[in-house]
Amino acid sequence: MIDIKKFDEIKKTSAKSFNEQKALIKKVMAGRVIQCNTCGTTIKLVLPEQSESPGLYCSKGCTDITLDFEL
Repeated sequence: MIDIKKFDEIKKTSAKSFNEQKALIKKVMAGRVIQCNTCGTTIKLVLPEQSESPGLYCSKGCTDITLDFEL
């Protein structure tokens, strides 16, 4: 049987992570310079014209958020 308290904790953690990623995406797409929390390098926005896998990436690969773009 599933433990409701553990499920609620997972749900809260997932929602927090989602909201943090959403805020990060907004900041980078607005032109702000944001550093990777893990390695400290600048997170770059890669557009569909630049690569087949657009998204947000740091140079070391710690931050790796693939985005879907509609053209």
